[in-house]
Amino acid sequence: MKWLKSILSKPEATDTGERDPKQSNAYDRIGGEKVIRAVARSFYQEMQSNPATQTLLAIHKAPTAESEQKLFEFLSGWLGGPQLYQQKYGHPALRARHMPFAIDESMRDQWLLCMKAAIEKEIKEAQHRQAIYQAISQLADHMRNQ
Repeated sequence: MKWLKSILSKPEATDTGERDPKQSNAYDRIGGEKVIRAVARSFYQEMQSNPATQTLLAIHKAPTAESEQKLFEFLSGWLGGPQLYQQKYGHPALRARHMPFAIDESMRDQWLLCMKAAIEKEIKEAQHRQAIYQAISQLADHMRNQ
C-alpha cells in the first residue's frame, strides 16, 4: 500500500524536535491536532463506557486525563506531527514502558476495540481510518508480553 507508506512516513526532525512542515503525513491529512486530540478523547470515552473494556480500564490510573494527554502527545508524533511526547518524556520506548502490565491478546484486543471506535468516530476518510488502524494494530500486537 503506497498510500500507507506516505501517510505514516516519519518526518525529518529538527533540533527542536518539531517535524518538517513541508512533508506530507497522516497528521496533516486527517486534520492535525484537533482530530488527534478528539481520537485520544474518544478512545478513553470508549474505554470508560464499554463493558467489554473494563479490564483494560482497571489498569489505568483514574482520572484518565493524564493518560489521555499522553496518548494525544504520542499519536501526534507517531502520525507525523509535533513530537510532543518525545519532547516531554524522551523516546516513547513503548514496549519497555508497558512491561509492568500484563498485556495478553485479550488486553490487546480491548485496547484495539477502543482505538477502532475512536478512529471510526473521529477520522473522516475510510482509507485514512483503514491505514491508521492497520498500523496501530501492528503496534498494539508488539506490546503483548504474555
